[in-house]
Amino acid sequence: MANYLVTGAAGFIGAALAKKLLEYGHCVVTIDNLSTGFIENIPEEAVFIEGNCADPEVYKKIPKEKYDAIFHIAGQSSGEVSFDDPIYDIRTNTESTLLLLEFALKNGCSRFIYAGSMSVYGIKPNRAIAESEECIPQSFYGVGKLASEHYMRIYNQYGINSTSLRLFNVYGPGQNLSNSRQGMVSIFVAQMLDNNSINVKGSGERYRDFIYIDDVVHAYISCLNNEFTWGRVINVGTGVRTTVSELIQILNGISGLNLPVKYQGSTSGDIHGIFANNEIMMDLLFQFKPTGLQDGLRKMWLSVIS
Repeated sequence: MANYLVTGAAGFIGAALAKKLLEYGHCVVTIDNLSTGFIENIPEEAVFIEGNCADPEVYKKIPKEKYDAIFHIAGQSSGEVSFDDPIYDIRTNTESTLLLLEFALKNGCSRFIYAGSMSVYGIKPNRAIAESEECIPQSFYGVGKLASEHYMRIYNQYGINSTSLRLFNVYGPGQNLSNSRQGMVSIFVAQMLDNNSINVKGSGERYRDFIYIDDVVHAYISCLNNEFTWGRVINVGTGVRTTVSELIQILNGISGLNLPVKYQGSTSGDIHGIFANNEIMMDLLFQFKPTGLQDGLRKMWLSVIS
């Protein structure tokens, strides 16, 4: 049994990770401000502290235990929203990371695993993007995520063995369907349930790399005690390029709704396309092929209509 601090367990990814750690018999403490997550997502067995990870006072509420690892999942997670309030974005995504790293140092916790983002790369050519690519983020959100990785790099010198998992487009059961500004798949699924059409901001030829939630949780847990991941950034994606139009076509086929699609407007800081070179992930973290998009979307659709 181990003690883990998982921030953001009221949210999509944090809740799935906390649940899996508890299933393995570990103890989980979580901090969440419930700004976009839901308290019912937090597993009953977890110790819940309501608060913001960017607030120094919240760390006084954490049970005084020795933590084996910190999983920092919490934070504002929309590139679009980051343009509304860049100060809030930097606080929730970067100041929080710095405070958690300092907590890890004082607690004697040497393992720190971070929810990084593909948004750090910015505009890239139409090819699989590796971790070695130059990072020129196009949103405040991406800038904050990249800054957090640099703070982690410095704290590595103090004995905090950190890993940033640069998540591509995560989807699956439990994703927040009420947030219309974050999560491409969840936005489209919500529109399919509530509207008579699918409204797309931008071109249908934009492309992404969609990775299923169970595979993301597997990546987190697989790197936990893996010394080869210390001090590294690792792409977490399928390596498959899928256009927006292809995504909608699959969703329409699975649902049987065949809704019309409207393309209009754009999103601040949005990039035309990106997909992962996932060779490091497959070499270090996976012994199986990640979930295919058709299978993952079917599971998600069945979960929301059941």
